[in-house]
Amino acid sequence: MKDAVITGQSTGLSEVERVVDVFVAPTKTFTDILRSARWWLPFALALLITLGVTVAVDKQVGFARVAEVQIQQNPKQADAFNDLTAEQRAARLQGMAKGYRYSSYGSFLFILIFVAIGALLYWASFNFGLGAQTTYGRMFAVWMYASLPRLISGLLAIVLLMAGVNTDSYNVQNPVGTNLAYYMPDAAPWLRTILSFFDVIGLWVLALLVIGTAIVAKVSRGKAAMVVIGWWLFGMIVMTCIAFASS
Repeated sequence: MKDAVITGQSTGLSEVERVVDVFVAPTKTFTDILRSARWWLPFALALLITLGVTVAVDKQVGFARVAEVQIQQNPKQADAFNDLTAEQRAARLQGMAKGYRYSSYGSFLFILIFVAIGALLYWASFNFGLGAQTTYGRMFAVWMYASLPRLISGLLAIVLLMAGVNTDSYNVQNPVGTNLAYYMPDAAPWLRTILSFFDVIGLWVLALLVIGTAIVAKVSRGKAAMVVIGWWLFGMIVMTCIAFASS
């Protein structure tokens, strides 16, 4: 009996159990990362959903329209676009449409790059800033699992697109109304950028990152929040400055 218990404990959670527990008992998932830093299922799910969104956009909206909406979202870019000749505008739209199509279908690469950079920043901050002794692999796994709620946004986007909702004004950078920026398309780009950071799903992910990093780095949640929210604020400031400068 004792051997069976030990064996059960050493087996840990399955990949499916880890994914489910992110939504109902996140502490269990992140604690299990201390045993194994595997992350293939969250990535596979992210790949599947992002591909589904891309196909839905391609069929229901078209990437030429995606490009047009993005131009309209930026006053400076819109003015420059309107100053072009008809032939130049057509060529610009065609080039942008191709760029959005290729980047969307290859979005799994951007997911890996983004998570890799984020995990590196967290690993360095916790190990060198707080004196923790976690590993890069564990931080990478935490990022992958903590990001699972974003799949909800993807699923909502697919459902809305297939239902034909707002296909003419689809914003690839903010496709679902889980933040105030979605409902203020005419606001200044810098203000929309700030509001987009206060996203229901995004804040959920932020909370999961605090829980997960605290567990794998073996620090208090207060210290973990200091690192996670600190980098979140830094990202918001940088993106807001970019939006202000480009508009």
